[in-house]
Parts: sequence; structure tokens; C-alpha cells
Amino acid sequence: MSTTQKSHDTRALRRLLPLVTGLALALALIGCASHAPKPAGKGTQRPYTIKGQTYRPLASAEGYQEEGLASWYEPGWFSGKTTANGERLHAGDLTCAHKVLPINTMLRVTNLENSRSVVVRVNDRGPFVAGRCVDLTPAGAKALGFHGRGTARVRLSTEGDVPGMKDGQLPGPFTVQVGAFAVTANAERLRARMIARGYPDTRIQQGDQTGVMLWRVQAGSFPTLSEAQAAQERLLADFPDCFVLARD
Repeated sequence: MSTTQKSHDTRALRRLLPLVTGLALALALIGCASHAPKPAGKGTQRPYTIKGQTYRPLASAEGYQEEGLASWYEPGWFSGKTTANGERLHAGDLTCAHKVLPINTMLRVTNLENSRSVVVRVNDRGPFVAGRCVDLTPAGAKALGFHGRGTARVRLSTEGDVPGMKDGQLPGPFTVQVGAFAVTANAERLRARMIARGYPDTRIQQGDQTGVMLWRVQAGSFPTLSEAQAAQERLLADFPDCFVLARD
């Protein structure tokens, strides 16, 4: 190769380097963005009811401490499930579910049995089992040394503060979920019954639960939490598992 040709190739390569570097950076940013925390939406700060128990998310995480049992998501939870703030659930991420801490709170979890600790981020709601205070991903359970076992005794303490509701306001609307079905026709029939009972805004919401597609029947639209809870009380006799949730 001539000296002139080598010089030409060198100049061409120098011109391409910024483009290649920029492309690599863009791809890296795209990869990071897929796991970036989503901001806490209004729905994640509203009270919600599971099996007759109402939970009211805290307005602030500052100074929060708790002791209880930590559990971890079973493998079946990772079949396309999304968390309370809309993120995809990943077994390898250091995230967790908590019933009332503000979404995106950074939470230190310490295993009281072996003193190991890990910092995880709250992005989901739960666990709804008596005595349990936090649900971890397998990555979190491994970091604490109890992966493969059911639970471990832990202490929770927040790191920093995450703002939540302003002035304690709980914006509506709310609805009451009265049933969930794997067959669309069954959901349609219940929706018709609820409309006939005086809940004209009853709707059907499609969603995935551990890999199974369900059609959820949600009765009515209520501007305040108290009105939704009153409707829940009226419906409990026929639908003992009904619960209140925020309506998008």
C-alpha cells in the first residue's frame, strides 16, 4: 500500500471514529433507560384495599424503620409481570415490594440472622401475607443469604426521602373490583349485572397475572375514597373479595 493511500485511510478512519463512538454511547444509554426507575404516579400513592384490608401509602419515607419477615418472588412472577409503577419485573434487579412506602424509596434490608444487608428500590406493592414486610427479587434474597428458603427475619430502614402526596390529598377517581375471569364472556356477564345494579361506569380491564390473561370487572367510578369504600361495603355480601383501587 502506498504512503498516499495509508494517509487517506487514516483520515477516513478518524472521520468515522466520532460516529462509531456516538453510536456506541447511544446504544448504552438505551440499555440503561430500559431499567431506569419510572416516576411514582398518582395511582401508587392512593389508598388501596386487598382482602378487606386498606393500605394507605405514606407521604414520606423519611426515618421509616420496620422489622418483620422478608420473602422473595417465586419464579412464576417473572412471566411478563409489571410492578405497581409500570416497570417490568426482573429477577436480577435489586428491587422490592412494600405495602406503604413511597414508590422509588431506597430501602436498606438487613438480615437479622446473619447481619448481611442490601439496598433495594421499592417499585411494587406487597407482600399481602401476615407478618411479612417486604418481598424481594431472587437477587435481593441471594444478597441476604436466604434464597431458596421461604423467609428471613429482617430490619428495614430507608435511605433518604421520597416525596409523596401533597397536603395529604387523595385524588380520585376510585373503583371497586368485583371479579376477575379467564373467560371474557364471564366478565361481560358480570359487567351487565353491575350496570343493572346501578353502577353505569362499570368497565372491564384486561391484564396479565403470572402469565395468565385475566379480564377484571371494576364497578363504578367514585370521586372520593369514602364513596368507593361505601360502595365496597354494599358489595361485600355478594363479592367478599372485592376491593377498592384507583381508577386511571
